[in-house]
Amino acid sequence: MALSRIWSAFIIVSICAASFTYFFSPQKKDIFNDMVVGKSGDTVTISSKKLESYSAKFKNHFLTKKDSIIGDIGYKLDQKNLTSPEIKEYRIQKADGILATSKSAVDICIGLIGIMTLFMGFMSIAEKAGGITFLSRMIEPLFSKLFPEVPKGHPAFGHMMLNFSANLLGLDNAATPFGLKAMDSLQSLNPDPNRATNAQIMFLSLHASGLTLVPVSIIALRAGLNSKTPTDIFLPCIIATFAATMAALIIVSIKQKINLLQPTVMAYLGGICILVASMIWGLSRLDREGLESVSKLISNGMILLIFFLIVLGGIYKKINIFDAFIEGAKEGFMVCVKIIPYLVGILIAISLLRTSGVFEVVLDGMRYAVNLFGADTRFVDGLPTALIKPLSGSGARGMMTDAMKTFGPDSFQGRLAAILQGSSDTTFYVIAVYFGAIGVRNTRYTVGTMLLADLVGIISSIILAYWFFG
Repeated sequence: MALSRIWSAFIIVSICAASFTYFFSPQKKDIFNDMVVGKSGDTVTISSKKLESYSAKFKNHFLTKKDSIIGDIGYKLDQKNLTSPEIKEYRIQKADGILATSKSAVDICIGLIGIMTLFMGFMSIAEKAGGITFLSRMIEPLFSKLFPEVPKGHPAFGHMMLNFSANLLGLDNAATPFGLKAMDSLQSLNPDPNRATNAQIMFLSLHASGLTLVPVSIIALRAGLNSKTPTDIFLPCIIATFAATMAALIIVSIKQKINLLQPTVMAYLGGICILVASMIWGLSRLDREGLESVSKLISNGMILLIFFLIVLGGIYKKINIFDAFIEGAKEGFMVCVKIIPYLVGILIAISLLRTSGVFEVVLDGMRYAVNLFGADTRFVDGLPTALIKPLSGSGARGMMTDAMKTFGPDSFQGRLAAILQGSSDTTFYVIAVYFGAIGVRNTRYTVGTMLLADLVGIISSIILAYWFFG
């Protein structure tokens, strides 16, 4: 119900905001076209004026620089008519309209089919060989406390363990199939298939907090933009995402009345903290080349090791390995087809928010409020990444890149955007895909919990950015 109301609010607010903009902003008379059929990167012509109508300062500027962008508006000198040159005013659309977004949603699912069939196929082998049961027993002392509704020895423990491990090591391609399988396992225990269980909410909240040790893609992007020290956001990213994960765990535990102070839970959490701290210490001592090399070795090596152990287990148990793979691969294909409507629905609502200008209004309001208190407003320039991240991973990546290009990759704003990108997952995307795959419609308090964890990640990121980079 909460997701339904938020989705409806996104659409209503976006259309109302666009209508207001249409009537009161002469530069955005094509806003409805932007929202429906526009595409990201489209050039939208606003007007064409004679050069003589501009001030002397503008005239001199355009005589030396034929094309420039001031704020959100671009100006281009058209010299076809030499006796009376004109200035064409234009703007660049920043997001796809709903038609292009619908196609992108389907493309995402199609692109996911290969990955899903691959990993679900190997998952099927692992299940038949008893590997999932083995993992379940390993993690059972902790998970039985955090997921009291799940029976001891249930395969869901193993699936969740694989998902958390994949997230921790930055194996995004593996995390999604493992996570969807975990949700399916938990759904088998659900007495009301349309309503999320406590265990599903706990799992999804922890998953969406996105605890990752090595933010490889962010470091690579900063290096590509010629950052002098592309790895300097490594430590703040890990601390911020760890804070978001602990916040998610505490919030859900309070809601579900789970005692985190039990000796078993404290021992496991303490061990995890020591492990994370040790890895941070070890990795932080490496230079950029060393960190990238170790990251690639861990990421790719872990995937191959998992496949190797699964096949060995299948041989040991004398199962038909290839038939088991095909059986799981078929299941992965069907899951991808099933989530298409849910993904289209959530992405078009996000598209309307972005193309209607709602995000710009929110940011301008925040900047104005911060100015009233006389506080440093630099962090506001990094917030677009944080605001988009719960809605769209690719959109947030674009916002992060834009902040780095505008202010510089080693600027405060550029570094903050990078930390924010690595501090959480795409909340609404995760909810739509994971609950959509198992047909759960009543998500209960999942959205609120995940957004609170995101907020903790954002606040932690801002504090860490000021602490590390001033």
